Amino acid sequence: MNVLIVLAHPERKSFNGGLVDVAVKQLVDEGHTVDVDDLYAEQFDPVERAEQYPHSAVALDYFYPLNEQRAHYEKNTLPQDVQRELARLEWADLVIFQFPLWWHAQPAILKGWFDRVLVYGGRYTSRMRYDHGYYRGKQTMLSVTTGSPEKAFQPFGRAGNMVHWLWPIHASLYYVGFDVLAPQVSYGIQGGGIRYQEEADIIGHLETCKAA
Repeated sequence: MNVLIVLAHPERKSFNGGLVDVAVKQLVDEGHTVDVDDLYAEQFDPVERAEQYPHSAVALDYFYPLNEQRAHYEKNTLPQDVQRELARLEWADLVIFQFPLWWHAQPAILKGWFDRVLVYGGRYTSRMRYDHGYYRGKQTMLSVTTGSPEKAFQPFGRAGNMVHWLWPIHASLYYVGFDVLAPQVSYGIQGGGIRYQEEADIIGHLETCKAA
């Protein structure tokens, strides 16, 4: 398969980056072709705004984001970074999103990727969604890290059920037709001075997560 890994972490040497390296080696060893899309390294702009469309195709005095997306898609004049991301998705059979859970959701750069790349009129319409979505036949999965341990994300844990936190992202991917696979969640990747395990134990825990 062609596998696209979309990395949304500001530090390439982070544990998230390390999981990407593990995935690349495993997939390449099994004969797949892999492309890593490092959003921070490529300085992807996550903000949809009028300046992304200097030659408005809709109106000069009011910014209609969805209308501009559709019009520029039809004219093949979408911003270059969006066109690059769309080409990568077109190439991929499987898309893996690797990111830390920040404030119970994906980092802003990845949320903005959804806002700008899944363009209205091109990747979804009122008739082109869900089982009739553009990306039907392609697979996707989330690989997520959390700071808190796994027991915090159980149905009656203090953080609540992880299924509920990931549902909006899964729903968005299914909305555009992807076959959404079960997520890979690496719990207890402590940081910021918060410690759930001693240093010696966390090293072993990280190796276990990488092996999984």
